[in-house]
Amino acid sequence: MPIKVVKPTTSARRKMSYPDFSVLTKKEPEKSLTVKLQKHSGRNNAGHITVRHRGGTAKRAYRIITSLEQWMDQPAKVTAIEYDPNRTAWIALAVFENGQKTYIVAPEGLKVDDTIIASETTDIVIGNRMRIKNIPTGVAIHDIELTPGRRSRAVRSAGTQATILSHEDDGKYAQVRMPSGEVRRIHTGGFASIGPVSHPAHSAIRIAKAGRSRHMGKRPSVRGKAMNPNAHPHGGGEGQNSIGLKYPKTPWGKPALGKITRRNKRTNSFIVRKRGKKR
Repeated sequence: MPIKVVKPTTSARRKMSYPDFSVLTKKEPEKSLTVKLQKHSGRNNAGHITVRHRGGTAKRAYRIITSLEQWMDQPAKVTAIEYDPNRTAWIALAVFENGQKTYIVAPEGLKVDDTIIASETTDIVIGNRMRIKNIPTGVAIHDIELTPGRRSRAVRSAGTQATILSHEDDGKYAQVRMPSGEVRRIHTGGFASIGPVSHPAHSAIRIAKAGRSRHMGKRPSVRGKAMNPNAHPHGGGEGQNSIGLKYPKTPWGKPALGKITRRNKRTNSFIVRKRGKKR
């Protein structure tokens, strides 16, 4: 999908780009599928900032995203492809034969008037949803249910996709290559949707100016070198000095680069190959 480059009328707009919204078919969201989104600005219930660099943001409504398996074996017609300010991918409005409506994460290639369905087993068609045990190897999938019955958890960002590499002999697990390159064992009783996620050009968009980041809810960040030594391990010194440390650190003194932070030993047995390895 192409991206649109803005005319360089000012230095701030010189390298700015936007997604091509011509693929979208509806501007206003379905009112019955939206709720008010409360702002928190990175603060907890005591009003203290627990997540830095958040705040501001343009006013927006939250689109309620669900999965098709809530209406098993009921075909739905795609009536619109829409923009969602709360996520990177496009979303699709699906309408069932009984008139019920739902939003789903739109896969790449899904078009208005397409018919999609969730079933135990169905055709390998973009947007259809079925159990992983019935999906052949080599098929690209997204919106994956890691644990059966616990809703979709993985591969929902723009342009991402996972691939089923093999089904294990006992039929209980399948080995799936995730977008990070990690090969993971996933229970075959869970559901997954066919195809990659829409809007693959998202990673090529250039923000170009600070004001646009503020509209997205991102507050400015300051370099550690520019701080006082009591505020950051990199702080202090005169002029253009180095950080003076063996390796970069976070504001709390922990290693900032390359440190493995995974501590979830409970799911270690499900990882066949760690991310970052050659595919």
